[in-house]
Amino acid sequence: MNHGRSTRRARALATGALGLGVLIPGVAAASPAAAATTPTVSCTSGRAGLATKLQKDITTALAGRRGTVAVGLYDRSTNTTCSLRATSSYDSASVVKVTVLATLLWDAKKHNRYLTDTETSLAKAMITKSDNNATSKLWKQLGLTKIKGFLSAAGMTKTVPGANGYWGLTQINVTDEQKLLKLITAKNAVLSDNSRAYILKLMGQVISSQRWGTPYGLPSGVSWHVKNGWLQRSTHGWRVHSVGTFNGRGHDYMITVLTWGNSTMNYGISTIQGVAKVIHKDLAAS
Repeated sequence: MNHGRSTRRARALATGALGLGVLIPGVAAASPAAAATTPTVSCTSGRAGLATKLQKDITTALAGRRGTVAVGLYDRSTNTTCSLRATSSYDSASVVKVTVLATLLWDAKKHNRYLTDTETSLAKAMITKSDNNATSKLWKQLGLTKIKGFLSAAGMTKTVPGANGYWGLTQINVTDEQKLLKLITAKNAVLSDNSRAYILKLMGQVISSQRWGTPYGLPSGVSWHVKNGWLQRSTHGWRVHSVGTFNGRGHDYMITVLTWGNSTMNYGISTIQGVAKVIHKDLAAS
């Protein structure tokens, strides 16, 4: 048996399947540690009554849902936060593509250069269509040193890049994804204003078939920017994730929902959208 060939095939399977939901055998699955007690949604807010309403409605939306779900919400306008399993690690699937783009822009800024035409086309395909080949090229070009450098600069201390080119097996959690979304949506020393605008532009151009998840139930007059991920593995079923930022009607907020243990991709999407719908509704009414 040609071990080199089988390793290459496994890697091609892994990286090629992350956006497409192909079953990946033979790679040990990382799974969030089961807590001794079922964690509960916790919310705080600077607006009277909002935290209580969100905590109740998110809890209700998740009642009876199978799988393990992690949630993060932050609204700058009302200083509102909600969290559930915020520190549990999940296989990233394609949501890591936002981190890849942020790393590319962070590194270009450090070297005082613009992106090349090739980088621009790869970045657009990676975010708007969740193109895996484009992601693999950028991941390889950047290398783990630069990716880890960006994660350190961003304070994303619990995000662990996937080894051996398996970018979709990067370990992420809600806390770090929310840190990234905060960086993208407000002035900071890590990402330039142009870089932030570029990331948001591409996240706002995601093709229609991939606009599910956190934008679901969005009120009119609120802009959306989204990146989703989906991945089936031989244990713990489907990982289905959605990260999004939203702005308008007096609110400036970001949502991360990470899920695993879903029987199908659509089941995971439904779980995420149940949470997103009540968040949008409660913020719009506040």
